[in-house]
Amino acid sequence: MTGASSSTWRNWAGNVTARPAREVSPASVEELTEAVRRAAEDGLKVKPVGTGHSFTATAATDGLLVRPDLLTGIREMDRGAGTVTVEAGTPLKRLNLALAREGLSLTNMGDIMEQTVAGATSTGTHGTGRDSASIAAQIRALELVTADGSVLKCSEKENPEVFAAARIGLGALGVITAITFAVEPVFLLTAREEPMTFDRVTAEFDELFTENEHFEFYWFPHTGNCNTKRNNRSAGPAAPPGKVGAWVEDELLSNGVFQLACSLGRAVPRTIPSIAKVSSRALSARTYTDIPYKVFTSPRRVRFVEMEYALEREAAMGALREVKAMVERSPLRVSFPVEVRTAPADDIALSTASGRESAYIAVHLYKGTPYQSYFTAVERIMTAHGGRPHWGKVHTRDAAYLAGVYPRFGEFTAVRDRLDPERVFANDYLRRVLGD
Repeated sequence: MTGASSSTWRNWAGNVTARPAREVSPASVEELTEAVRRAAEDGLKVKPVGTGHSFTATAATDGLLVRPDLLTGIREMDRGAGTVTVEAGTPLKRLNLALAREGLSLTNMGDIMEQTVAGATSTGTHGTGRDSASIAAQIRALELVTADGSVLKCSEKENPEVFAAARIGLGALGVITAITFAVEPVFLLTAREEPMTFDRVTAEFDELFTENEHFEFYWFPHTGNCNTKRNNRSAGPAAPPGKVGAWVEDELLSNGVFQLACSLGRAVPRTIPSIAKVSSRALSARTYTDIPYKVFTSPRRVRFVEMEYALEREAAMGALREVKAMVERSPLRVSFPVEVRTAPADDIALSTASGRESAYIAVHLYKGTPYQSYFTAVERIMTAHGGRPHWGKVHTRDAAYLAGVYPRFGEFTAVRDRLDPERVFANDYLRRVLGD
């Protein structure tokens, strides 16, 4: 179904808007190919959009906006091969529930599951892992509609050069219509959450990383306090958090009280350091065991804007200490914790972990709070360490910088030149980060 658009599209955080000339919600691959052909004939650019959880304008367009709402569901489940093929517009939440019903699971996930599978993978969404990588690294095959309206399939064996690029394709190579993921029998994870001082967690980071399958921590600016989380496979039995305890930790403290604290901090910035000292002590230690998506993901109802950089893992703690020192000597007031995660090296051309073991440092500010001064200061530290910005999060880097930190950058742009020479899938963001 195609029609002229009179509406404004906004992303989740509200920091990106667009007014497309036309919108389409195709119910089949055939409808999508026809819409792409017509848009190209009419001189319109084409961009698919998911749930808008990116903070960059990667999906913004004044041409044809493709909404994948009707391209959802599981196409095929192959237990023998350990794969599931799913339509591109399927939310990760629905995929996780469907897999769990079948006794299956993804190996690793990010910390939210609201995004569509295509949107999450195209921008490099990741969780944390010593051995298991991003969601895109779990892709075994892709199907996409290219600029001429044809359907192209790729995998390690079929069109492998496209596969190496398209798993994190930024919407620059075509519109993804289906993704085949590797899956495994569902397993249990034991999560151990524990407060720890900044000095201790940074000093013991290598040890904590090595000893745990999934390790991450949050540092609360203006304090010396962190909260750590270790997820490891468990023989069970399942022991999920009690309903009351889970509500207190995940809803009341992490969303409700935190929302109030952020609102107060935005209105009266001088209160933020005091609030941070209280909130950094509010979350207590807890241990629970459950199936993967219930451990990896959690609700995120407090809206924010985020920037995240991937560094070589060995450089991360030094960079984080620089961020802490910068905040302490500046007039900045930061209400959101800083998140640190890891990923093993992978073989995707534009993955933030491409070819190198990585650690991620993510900074956030509450929606509506001016973020430029803080993000600029952090970005200066990250780029001094050769950092790679998350494709879906705020950053100011351009193609000249990115070509210097991604050894396979030219490989990606060569695939783009072949699949979309007329730049049907271009927009301002892609022109900045990929060049013309």
